[in-house]
Amino acid sequence: MSGSRKPGAAPQRLGKGMIIAAWLLLLALLTWFFSTQLERQHNPNTKVMSATTAGGATAVQLERNRYGHYVASGFINAQAVEFMLDTGASDVSIPLPVAERLGLKKGRSVVYQTANGAITAWQTTVDEIRLGELRVGPVRASINPHMDGDGILLGMSFLKQLDFSQQGNRLTLQYSTAD
Repeated sequence: MSGSRKPGAAPQRLGKGMIIAAWLLLLALLTWFFSTQLERQHNPNTKVMSATTAGGATAVQLERNRYGHYVASGFINAQAVEFMLDTGASDVSIPLPVAERLGLKKGRSVVYQTANGAITAWQTTVDEIRLGELRVGPVRASINPHMDGDGILLGMSFLKQLDFSQQGNRLTLQYSTAD
């Protein structure tokens, strides 16, 4: 009987295969869960919700991330982007690869003073920036070849057109009521 197998060998192999498949599925689910949690810690505002205040104004509330920054998903010219609010930045600052993806045109070159020293970037104008139901435009911006990543600094050229206040870990933005 040269071709015979031990009784029970096939079910035993099948059982080992099922155990391996279960472990692989568990690892995949844990990887997905923890990557989702890490993204939520970085950007707790992936779905920016708008509300109407008692005075009838549209307002957006953002939650601070675990690093103390206000990061939120939004849109530039109807294309999805990720913002980090930066009251220290005079303009909206867009990394060069993101500006190219958005189809933004480089204007004249400008020297900006940053915390890391002087840099040269290009001026541009964004037709519209949307954060929740808040829509502002046109907005002065810069295309920054020195920025890493895809995050856009949402500077004062956008923020100055809104009223904003912070309470605890929440930042409220709404259309300016000043004349």
